[in-house]
Amino acid sequence: MRKNFWKLLSAILLTLGLMATIHTPATAGDKWMGASPPAQEWGPGWFVRLRGLGVIPDEDSSNITANGAPLVANISVDNSIVPELDISYFFTSHIAVELILAVTPHDIAGGGTLQGDLGDTWLLPPTLLAQYHFNPGGRVKPYVGAGLNYTVFFNEDDSGAFLPNAGLTVSDLDLDNGFGVALQAGADIHIRDNMYLNIDVKKLWLDTDATVQTTAGAIVRADVDIDPWIIGVGIGWKIGGGAIALK
Repeated sequence: MRKNFWKLLSAILLTLGLMATIHTPATAGDKWMGASPPAQEWGPGWFVRLRGLGVIPDEDSSNITANGAPLVANISVDNSIVPELDISYFFTSHIAVELILAVTPHDIAGGGTLQGDLGDTWLLPPTLLAQYHFNPGGRVKPYVGAGLNYTVFFNEDDSGAFLPNAGLTVSDLDLDNGFGVALQAGADIHIRDNMYLNIDVKKLWLDTDATVQTTAGAIVRADVDIDPWIIGVGIGWKIGGGAIALK
């Protein structure tokens, strides 16, 4: 976790540096990008974004046992690309909260003794983040955020596959719901009127207990750290509270 934290901190600093270098003032004659409003126009109000997300697990598995006996094995979770809706509320020009809403499908596979397809699942990971927004009166508006995530696993489907190294056939897959911590860095870039291009990176620390039952009666248990990176690109709209108008 410590290594991933420093990776994310580096990404945050790099994002802020890039945003600072590409920021340029708008001119009154720029009718496509629009003139940037003064900071005080970013008062309380709603912001809605529609993004495409790449969900990239940085997984690690440990304590894998079969009926209590240790196994030399690992469990992996594949990447997913999904649409996502998020809703933010700005309390001030700098302070906001964001709730992300999406579901993501993932295939689950085993390695080593568990070599083979273990099944698949869907994740519902609602995440609430508190954000600080920089440069609220400018065209490029970077932000950072931190918050909590609660992930619900549903529609778990065992593969029914035979695991040749273990001599077992999968009959059931179960993943426990749980809380996690989330960090975030991104930017909203003014396009025109109340419309923005959004670029966003999140890191979630998400742990689950996995249980795999087999037709032979063996029960495999494992601690799985999914810890995904979530990379999003999309469009956002400011609603109320000093929304930008062309000048």
